[in-house]
Formats: sequence, structure tokens, C-alpha cells
Amino acid sequence: MSLKSRKMVGIGATGVFMFATILAVLILVILIFEIVSSGYKDLDWKFITSPPSVLSAEKAGIWPALMGSIWLMALTAVISIPVGIGAAIYLEELTVKNKLTRIIEVNISNLAGVPSIVYGILGLGIFVRQFHMGRSVLAGALTMSLLILPVIIVSAREALKAVPDSIRQAAYGLGATKIQTIWHHVLPAAVPGIVTGIILALSRAVGETAPIAMIGALSYIHDAPKGVMSSFTALPLQIYNWISYPQKEFHEIAGAAILVLLILLLTMNSIAITIRQRFERNRQW
Repeated sequence: MSLKSRKMVGIGATGVFMFATILAVLILVILIFEIVSSGYKDLDWKFITSPPSVLSAEKAGIWPALMGSIWLMALTAVISIPVGIGAAIYLEELTVKNKLTRIIEVNISNLAGVPSIVYGILGLGIFVRQFHMGRSVLAGALTMSLLILPVIIVSAREALKAVPDSIRQAAYGLGATKIQTIWHHVLPAAVPGIVTGIILALSRAVGETAPIAMIGALSYIHDAPKGVMSSFTALPLQIYNWISYPQKEFHEIAGAAILVLLILLLTMNSIAITIRQRFERNRQW
């Protein structure tokens, strides 16, 4: 292929990719505009602090669903982040590379692409029925942890791989043990990449409906959870429930609930991005 032909192909590919990007952003803008225009007028403090209602959209609120989502995400993070990072450190830094570890790595990568409803069925069979946890926040959090663990493990391993080997060798040269090298040098350097993976994983979990519906989370509940064994509902399930109603008023308050879900998601991401940027400023390589 001549130089002129390659330049033409490059220009054409750039145009195609730019068109795809603009189209995706345009669709996103349209969706956000539709949500904001239909839900902003119902978004007030009364809507946030009131329980749901199946009789009147004017009296309906999202307080139990909002607190259920917060409980669910907090408990999921507490369970999945230490386990995921620990598994990544073991697979990348501590274990011997052999056939068994390669099989484990391939299976973890494959699990990242499994549909979420499969994890819901697994959670229903193990946590709800086998361990008798019922429709509790703990059962939901454990199910969500299974859902996002592969993403956290894969992203954390890639972040650990990106740390230059010279940092490890320098630590060993100064007499540090392997654990000291990982804890004091490798892990802090890999935190920005690890946090990025955690953001992506929790962002996926916060909007999932299928797993929590499968384990039997309630579509209507009057009170917010008071503990890890309390029954619960979550914002995605509440939104789905309102959208299924024929009345237009419930569709409008569903838009307001979507806005709250977006605000919750953006808040989580902002906190994680702040942590990532702080570690990036302290990184010297």
C-alpha cells in the first residue's frame, strides 16, 4: 500500500471513529435531557425522605430504596475490595506461575463477562437458600461482590503489572522482604489503577437490577434497612417497578429517581477519583 493510500485510510478511520464518538455522546446527551426534563420537577426533599406509594405518585418517595442502595454498595465495597485486591496481589506478586495459576487467571477473566442474572441465580441458591440469609442486605451484598470481584481482580492485576520492576529490585537491594516491598512500594504505586477498576466495578453494581431481583429483594418496602439482615429494596428495582406502572405520573417520578441514582453514582466516582489523584501526585515514577 502506498503512502498516499495509507494516509487516506488513516483519515477515513479517524472520521469513522469521530462520528462514532459524536453519536455516542449525542445519544447520552439526549437521554440525560429526557431524564432531567421529566424528573427534575419531582425531585425535592420530600421525595427523597418519603416512603414509596402504589396509590399516589404525589406521595411516593425513594427513602427506603435510597438507603437500601447505600447499604448495599457500602457492604459490597467492604467485602469485595479487600478480597479482590488480595487475590490480585497473590496471583501477580506471590504465587508461582504454573499451569494451575494460568487456569485460574483464564477463569477469572471469563467470569468478568458472565451475565449478571447468572450471579443472581448463584446468590439465590447459595446465600438465600443454602445459608438461610433470606432477602437480606447481606445476601444482596455478597451476590454483588461475586458480580464485581472478577473486574476488580483483573484491573488490580494490570495495575500491579504496570509498576516498574526497578522499584521492586531497589527495595530488595535495600533489604526489604517481599511483603514489605509489596505493601510499602508496589501497592501504593498501583493505587491509581486499582481505584479505577474499583470505580468501574462499583458503577456496574450500583445500576444492576437482575441480581437483586433474582435473590428476592422487595419491590415495595416501607422502611429503610436497619441492619445487614434487614429486608431491602434498591433504587434500580424501585425505578423498574415505577416504570412498569401505566400511569404517566409514576414514569415522571421514576425520572426523578434516576436523577438521584446518577447523583449517587457521580458522588462515588468523585470520591474515588480524588483518592486516585492524590496518590498520583505522590507517585514519583
